[in-house]
Amino acid sequence: MADNNLHPVLRVVWAIAGGVLVGVGIALLVLPGPGLLLVFAGMVLLARAVPALHRHLEPVRFRAMQAAEESVSSKWRIAGSTLVGLGLIGAGIAWGLVSQLPFSGWSTGGSLIVSGVVLFVLLGWSHRRLQRLRAAHQ
Repeated sequence: MADNNLHPVLRVVWAIAGGVLVGVGIALLVLPGPGLLLVFAGMVLLARAVPALHRHLEPVRFRAMQAAEESVSSKWRIAGSTLVGLGLIGAGIAWGLVSQLPFSGWSTGGSLIVSGVVLFVLLGWSHRRLQRLRAAHQ
């Protein structure tokens, strides 16, 4: 439930954090990464700042959970996601070490590495969630 009695400064903090997460999530809808889950997390924060947005959470949550289940629905999808995660981490190391690459440095490399680690964390979370759902239906 949205909190209508938030301090105005806290409301602004929630709105900025939610907006950043939604923006990054939208970018990750076309880039490798957990786009829908970040959009959902951003929407949760935005709904705390703007109570009128609370009614839009359920459709986004449903689609994000559906995408999380689909990402681990087959061994091929898991293998593909694992390769993308390893590629992101490898690219991050390369961008951090090789100064001849465009935008080289540890800021770019670090963000790629963090993206790869986040992908693995979400992949593991999605796999455990799907296993629990399957066990509950048996």
